[in-house]
Amino acid sequence: MALDLDGTLLGDDLKVSPEVRVAVGQALDRGVIVTLATGRMLSYTVPYARDLKITAPLICYQGGLIQAADSPSPLYRVVMDEAVAREFIDWQDGTGHDVAMYSGDGVYAAGRRRLQDLYRSMLGYGLEWVDDLSVALERGQPLKFLVLVDPAEAEPVESELRRLFGARVELTRSHERIVEANPPGVTKADGLRRLAAHLGIPRAEVMAVGDQDNDAGMIAWAGIGVAMGNGSAAAKAAADWVAPSVSDNGVAAAIGRFVLGE
Repeated sequence: MALDLDGTLLGDDLKVSPEVRVAVGQALDRGVIVTLATGRMLSYTVPYARDLKITAPLICYQGGLIQAADSPSPLYRVVMDEAVAREFIDWQDGTGHDVAMYSGDGVYAAGRRRLQDLYRSMLGYGLEWVDDLSVALERGQPLKFLVLVDPAEAEPVESELRRLFGARVELTRSHERIVEANPPGVTKADGLRRLAAHLGIPRAEVMAVGDQDNDAGMIAWAGIGVAMGNGSAAAKAAADWVAPSVSDNGVAAAIGRFVLGE
């Protein structure tokens, strides 16, 4: 069972409700292998995994990294081509958009800073603001970019990036305010497929739960695909079942229905 974090497992307070915590524990007690599938970095995801007693490899960076919380090395990792990353940095510099770049083990942001407080609330206080994102390339290999926009700007920005980069990046929407650019082929669906194959679990025995466009692929791929009631139209269209919203403990309802037989 693969669970998205934000908007699925976690509400706006970034906490797991007691009801969902109990349900995940019951699934684990039944022998279900549970993983987290998120666009977040590993260091952000690990505390939630440990808190929920999840020991399976975690799917992070939208599927660009698969690694267990206690493992020193990944099962799978892919990074962005540096030339493409430099071109993306040039685009940011030319447009002034608020952009965050994941590089090495850090997150670096540049732009007009008009949404700086929102950035920090969404990405965490480990975020480092820089005048030039090229600095981030000195800290490690580029992993992905986030463009933070007003909701009305998201579609035009995504269209512009598709025109400029084509198949050289994998574009997705992980939030109404976020357009993400990942290495080509990197999706949660691909990450889940790889992890299931590694564990020897057939597709029909995989369940995925998510709420946004970036979850739609893994929801469609899984034998049981569940979208949250607060989910996007794409997530719901891909789902076999739409659960209650995150505020109504939708993950607990999905586990009750498909795992516990309630």
